[in-house]
Amino acid sequence: MLRRLHSEQPDSFAFTPANQAWAEAQITKYPEGRQASAVIPLLWRAQEQEGWVTKPAIEAIADMLGMAYIRVLEVASFYFMFQLQPTGSVAHVQICGTTSCMICGAEDLIAVCQDKIAPKPFTLSADGKFTWEEVECLGACTNAPMAQIGKDYYEDLTAEGFAKLLDDLAAGQLVAPGPQNGRYAAEPKSGLTSLTEFDSGKTQYNASAQLAMDVKDGIKRIQGDEVPLLTPWIGKDGTVAGRAAEGQPPKAPEAPLPAARQAEAVKTAPSKKSDAAEPSSPEGAAAKATEESEPELLKEARGGLADDLKMLKGVGPKLEAKLNELGFYHFDQIADWTEEEIAWVDSRLQFRGRIARDGWVEQAKRLQVGDETEFAKRAKEKHIYDDDE
Repeated sequence: MLRRLHSEQPDSFAFTPANQAWAEAQITKYPEGRQASAVIPLLWRAQEQEGWVTKPAIEAIADMLGMAYIRVLEVASFYFMFQLQPTGSVAHVQICGTTSCMICGAEDLIAVCQDKIAPKPFTLSADGKFTWEEVECLGACTNAPMAQIGKDYYEDLTAEGFAKLLDDLAAGQLVAPGPQNGRYAAEPKSGLTSLTEFDSGKTQYNASAQLAMDVKDGIKRIQGDEVPLLTPWIGKDGTVAGRAAEGQPPKAPEAPLPAARQAEAVKTAPSKKSDAAEPSSPEGAAAKATEESEPELLKEARGGLADDLKMLKGVGPKLEAKLNELGFYHFDQIADWTEEEIAWVDSRLQFRGRIARDGWVEQAKRLQVGDETEFAKRAKEKHIYDDDE
């Protein structure tokens, strides 16, 4: 099956602060020079955040891991768990259509999807709440026919029950995953014939279904702030396990960028007291207290001629207008920013942390003396701009 990027793409992508912290922690699991190994978990977290894998997400993850864009696209397009088109805001429904499910009524479930969601797979429903597709065996043959919705299996389905299930999900009601015909798990429909002593003292639902019911949501996408960020492989002193050799930096290693992009991006992990912290957490409160210093501001461009700030990677027309509004018109202004001045500007942009993440200061230092970054060269040739605003 040919898998391509969707024809309509958002302008930008940025992990939420919680997901950014999670992603950077995942990268530290891998040895120096092997950060590309984190590509699948990072793509998955991006999909959890956005609902699907977008082109800007692929490029942002490639930059984080020092990979060529095409390499990350190859991964995203190879694995069918990654959705390359918009999915429903409530859920993406996957109907198993392999032999056991097919002979037990999967075609009836597909007909329900075609009637209630859209005639063709990967098409948003009229209300934007659902998309659907037929998939290969999901490994629940004993409970056929079945569907995976979100992270959970909904098994032993009938067309009527499945239609009601979709209606309930659309209405925001809690629907118990697992078997829908009264079975506890995958025991015979007629009941247990052995190990009957284990039938007592069990929870109301089987383990995975019980967890979904306990959190009162079986289709919720991960936001990154559900549980504290756990990084047991990183010591209290910041040393990554297995990297305590002399000369090894104690902090999470930076991903090496391809040569074509090394000059235009500076990769630095966010401070524990800055954009990696949730605003509601103690670290987030400390981030708000970070010392700020107002940079040099201009009321208008010198001589009426402003620099084209869109030559900075990460800056598009909207963000350039925002910078001009703040009083920044020239590369030399940005090149001279101190950490305190960066904090001042950062707090006035929609997405915090992007100045360091995209390496504006380093780019501006080169551009102010007439040097040309790889991004600026491409932007001039193809009118390609970045903008997260």
